Amino acid sequence: MNKDSLQALRYPEFRYFVISSFLITVAQLVQEVVIGYELYRITHDPLAIGMIGLVEAVPFIGLSLFGGHLADRVSKKKIILFSVAGIVFSSLFLHFYTTESMRATLSPFALLAGIYSVIFLIGVLRAFYSPAAQSLRAFLIPREAYENASTWGSSAWQSGAIVGPMIAGFSYSLFGFSNTLLIVVGLICCTFILLSLIKDKPVTTSPKHESIVASLKEGVRFVYRTKIILYSISLDLFSVLFGGVVAILPIFAEDILHVGAEGLGLLRAAPSIGAVITLVLLSRFSPMKHAWRNLLIVVAAFGVCILVFASSTVMWLSLAALFFSGAFDSVSVVIRSTILQLMTPDELRGRVQAVNGMFLSSSNELGAFESGLAAKLLGTIPSVVFGGTMTLVIVAWVYTRSKELFMIKLKS
Repeated sequence: MNKDSLQALRYPEFRYFVISSFLITVAQLVQEVVIGYELYRITHDPLAIGMIGLVEAVPFIGLSLFGGHLADRVSKKKIILFSVAGIVFSSLFLHFYTTESMRATLSPFALLAGIYSVIFLIGVLRAFYSPAAQSLRAFLIPREAYENASTWGSSAWQSGAIVGPMIAGFSYSLFGFSNTLLIVVGLICCTFILLSLIKDKPVTTSPKHESIVASLKEGVRFVYRTKIILYSISLDLFSVLFGGVVAILPIFAEDILHVGAEGLGLLRAAPSIGAVITLVLLSRFSPMKHAWRNLLIVVAAFGVCILVFASSTVMWLSLAALFFSGAFDSVSVVIRSTILQLMTPDELRGRVQAVNGMFLSSSNELGAFESGLAAKLLGTIPSVVFGGTMTLVIVAWVYTRSKELFMIKLKS
């Protein structure tokens, strides 16, 4: 049991960081939900939703390692603030581009091309923001607070993932697509202000006369050599890549459950409600005593929840399945985040977080593309059944490859 559940929050800069993480998560989820819903209403094509993930993932994955390289060598704070400012202007442009007066002058192709172009640019900016922000967190707190910080960091994200979709659903109904984006702009501006209150941290990596390629390889080699990191992020990659259903929830809301935009907001929020409740418990009860065993159990349970969701045709059961999927996923996030914080040396944090971010982006954004493509080829429900089944197969495979990790004891 953790005797001080507020341990990490006692450090002011970490509080600024957590609140900013909550706000930018709300903003990103509002934007993601309304874009997905709007594109499905325009096209009625599951692949159009999946393309959102692909368009954002390509620049993120392509540039993340370079972003991690920069985060280890220049000011993390400057990288973060520059990236956040770019996201503000991107969202503001999208607002003006999708107003009713502007739409009247655009062809359907031009409208879609403009939306996808902004998503691509945000993917570029996230490739620099993500490794810098995630590596900065370790410098805001002492080592003994890493696990507690992982819990609160996950809580901020999951809380934002509750509030964001709910705001998205209701604001879309009340104000429309374009005006909802102004809420996004306001939230990201608040994020910028909070992050600017954090003092710049010294660069721990001394400049070396080595090529960028050599620097990037150093981070990749560390992840490959450290099996507990490699297997933990691989487990997340493939389980969410196949088992994630978030991207195609607009199809369930419109065509299967018939609950509209408001119901979509509830469906998107349900996993995060389960996650936040679980994270409150994790702030008191640590899952790290038998970390690897617990990680495999909760990922397998996540796969079972996805299978239950696939079989449901009623709203309450769908919400329950998503609720528990978020609860189990939150445990895996805390375990994986703590492993990364504890096992990574300071001089490699940016590059290792970049590798982790590439895995996460592959699972989330490319997973969204996979979901849309599978739904188009197999049908919506069969594609979800396939994803849940693949998650269980992946857990079984990782178990056979990683039995020695059951013996590892992690200490702060």
